Amino acid sequence: MFTSKSANDWIEEANLEDPQKMLFDVLWFENELCFLFSDTNVGKSILAVQIAQSIASNVPINPFALEAGNQKVLYFDFELSKQQFKARYSDSVSCFTFDEKFIRLELNPDDINISEDSSFEAELVSQLERVVIAEKAKVIIIDNVSYLNNYLEKANDALPLIKSLRLLKSKHDLSILLIGHTTKRDSSREIGVNDLAGSKALANFCDSMFAIGIGVEQNTLRFIKQIKSRNSEIKFGSNNVVVCELNKPANFLGFEFIGFGREWDYLKSDSDTKKHPKHDDIIELHKEGKSYQQIVEQLALGNKAVVCRIIKRYKENQVN
Repeated sequence: MFTSKSANDWIEEANLEDPQKMLFDVLWFENELCFLFSDTNVGKSILAVQIAQSIASNVPINPFALEAGNQKVLYFDFELSKQQFKARYSDSVSCFTFDEKFIRLELNPDDINISEDSSFEAELVSQLERVVIAEKAKVIIIDNVSYLNNYLEKANDALPLIKSLRLLKSKHDLSILLIGHTTKRDSSREIGVNDLAGSKALANFCDSMFAIGIGVEQNTLRFIKQIKSRNSEIKFGSNNVVVCELNKPANFLGFEFIGFGREWDYLKSDSDTKKHPKHDDIIELHKEGKSYQQIVEQLALGNKAVVCRIIKRYKENQVN
């Protein structure tokens, strides 16, 4: 079961291998088991499809780097029906044409046959392995793990499934992206590892994690935040989240890059016990007649959203 070598031999062997390439910038590398999670209706499936199309077509998503080159992607869709999928990627004129290397798969519930000495988790992994071998694919996206929990007795039962997927990843040199939900959370608090629904233990078995948050004041905005990485430093942390807008200019619903920002600026409004560190400075400059943009520049803030929010609440309090 084990391969024994000295630590130096392992490093020498690693030096002979090609470095792991980026599939979605530093958020997801080749040969990683990665989690993408968010609250319901925030757009995790939309982003996952966009990532799959990017890899299959070898066209990076602005501003994220793509190094791996075009390759076949198996997208296991446990969320949408084919009609719902079509609605997202079509308009009144035409349907979007996906790359042929983008392979979408649906679960056939009527064909799930679990023997007495097996389990849903074991059968699922067995079927996944058969498809991987048949399709000769190295990139897998599973949307989503939370749906699969419906077949398991309780959320923590997902842990054996994740362990099995990790073994499958190592056996076939796969890159796996798992989509999950957040737990019920305080929307004024930064997103972290504990927000992944199911079990914090799930995070211990993945190589990387990133999440999608929603702008509370502007609900068309989304931000993408890096949570965990074993292959790089945290590039898109709370002080440098990727700000996007969910947009469908034609027949493709996706994330459109706007800029970078600070997670705090997009969270729920402050309570009286949790003020922005520069709250008083913002109010003082506002009283001096400074414009929102001048305040942003003078205080080196990420954007005008937090300034607008604090001044708006200040004015409301003055009226009351």
